[in-house]
Amino acid sequence: MNYTKTLMLLAALTAVFLSVGYLIGGMTGMVIALVISVATNFYAFWNSDELALRAHGARQVDRASAPELYQMVEDLAARAGVPMPAVYVLDTDQPNAFATGRSPDKAAVAATRGLMRMLTREELAGVMAHELAHIQNRDTLIMTVSATVAGAIATLAQFGLFFGGGRDRGVLGIVGVIAAAILAPLAAMMIQSLISRTREFSADRLGGEICGNPLWLASALAKISRVNLVMETAEENPASAHLFIVNPLAGSRMDRLFSTHPNPERRIAELKRQAAVMGRMRTGDGPGPDLRPGVASPWQ
Repeated sequence: MNYTKTLMLLAALTAVFLSVGYLIGGMTGMVIALVISVATNFYAFWNSDELALRAHGARQVDRASAPELYQMVEDLAARAGVPMPAVYVLDTDQPNAFATGRSPDKAAVAATRGLMRMLTREELAGVMAHELAHIQNRDTLIMTVSATVAGAIATLAQFGLFFGGGRDRGVLGIVGVIAAAILAPLAAMMIQSLISRTREFSADRLGGEICGNPLWLASALAKISRVNLVMETAEENPASAHLFIVNPLAGSRMDRLFSTHPNPERRIAELKRQAAVMGRMRTGDGPGPDLRPGVASPWQ
């Protein structure tokens, strides 16, 4: 059901884009919009991982430089059945993480310094399992496409407004362009947000299965959603906010309509329900790695 909903939302986003093109330049404008859409998504497909990592100053780590994190991701990737992704660290105190890449074979996961300092091993495992779930579900590509099209809609609408699109169709054409310039970006933002929120719930559920205990991720979300630290790179690159496990932008709680992430309380409640169904309400139960205090961790 989530995949069907995602495809419908992507189709709606594309329809908004083509409609803006039509309002600006008729059938010719629609064709131009389609060409722009294909070109921007082709570029995003091949470069999304590098763009996101570079934007946030991520530095790659390996088994020698970050042994515990690297081993944790390696073990969880094996449990998820995905290739080992590249592992990165972001030098910021805000606790957060994201995944990127066009496919499981070309993927990367990144955790912030603040996340690794704040969380227990169990909670960190829950977060990284969530990011690996995004890779398994190929959400990183879906999120990139939606963000690229949403950005292109805003650019195209502003272009039509400032360069007089629609004048050849009289007053109605001009009114249509003005309406598109105002309403189309809002519609695109709303649709992109719905896509992101849909994928977050799916990644939470699958992440709980990968790490073996949904309560680890629930506990991590409870901690990091209460922190109010600014991530400067996120403020400079707000289009990448949807990649993170929680919204990295300051003041994000003020904007529920366009939030790229579900309410943390709802996510935590869903994870608790999942844990109850799985019969693992006690930390450490189940087939996953046993990380209770005092029990030797396989990730050390």
